Amino acid sequence: MSEEELEGLRKRRMLELQQRMSEEQQRGQAQQQLAGQKQALLRRILTPEARRRLTNLNIVKPEFTQQLELQLIQLAQQGKIATPITDEQLKELLVRLQSGKRDYTIRRV
Repeated sequence: MSEEELEGLRKRRMLELQQRMSEEQQRGQAQQQLAGQKQALLRRILTPEARRRLTNLNIVKPEFTQQLELQLIQLAQQGKIATPITDEQLKELLVRLQSGKRDYTIRRV
């Protein structure tokens, strides 16, 4: 390969890397913006105590909490739940969601 071909390959590779970095930055900014919007909606939907409980739950069960947050936002936007949701109401909702799951224990005889 000649020096010119190598230089051309280097330039193309550098452009590709710059484009990838730019796309990743845009994705990161979009994710941050969505997270901010979600938190703003949750501030309107939940009381401070209920938000605190949801934050604590997020530490233990992040996937469950994310699904619950999205469901709460959807229900509030559709007008199917009264807002703001208090801590007591959130507790009742969590109990109802957890009651559908059963714990199985195996005892050896």
